[in-house]
Amino acid sequence: MSLSLAWSLTGLLLLLAAACLLDRRLRRACLAFVAFALVMSIAWWQLGAPWLAAAEALLGALLTGAALLHALGRAGDVPRLPPRDEAPPASGGAALRLLGVLAWLALAGLAASWLLGGRGLVPPRAALASLVPAGLAVMALGLWAFARHRHLLRQLLAFNVLGSGVFLLLAGLAGTAPEVQGLILVGLVVALVGSVLGALLLRRLHALAGQVSLESEGEP
Repeated sequence: MSLSLAWSLTGLLLLLAAACLLDRRLRRACLAFVAFALVMSIAWWQLGAPWLAAAEALLGALLTGAALLHALGRAGDVPRLPPRDEAPPASGGAALRLLGVLAWLALAGLAASWLLGGRGLVPPRAALASLVPAGLAVMALGLWAFARHRHLLRQLLAFNVLGSGVFLLLAGLAGTAPEVQGLILVGLVVALVGSVLGALLLRRLHALAGQVSLESEGEP
């Protein structure tokens, strides 16, 4: 994969991650995540990991996307979720949360620089180097959104985006060797199971209590 294509794909991943995490329209946010996972699949394909690309498309885009969209729909006696997240952000200072994310990002960036430089861990291809800043940025977005949002579906989206950032950072630091692909595949399975359980929990909580978060109405 050429370096220009690598930077184009990572830029598109960042845009889709932001669209997924910032959009209050839940169905549109879920569709943005499906598009994000498909671009991830294209990136794996271009990096010479076709089996990982197929796993990303199946487990990430198709099955995880279906689980997230299923949480929105109506099934039996379970009512539909409101199409828009109207819940206020989580309690606590926004500046403090942002400072925490920036501090974490700085520490992770220093660790990645140390691994690439001080330890001689160099990606096998120059295109992989673009995955390191992209992975850090995607992880920061996911962590910030997970701490900020109260809606369980939006937290699930943040959880999946955060995991994808971890995969990008891992590939950027260690390449796409079979061992690395195996670790990412395990992560995709764990993310799928967590998303399915989270979607079922959200539907059950909404059916029993009419809530979309684990906080009671009016709880600070």
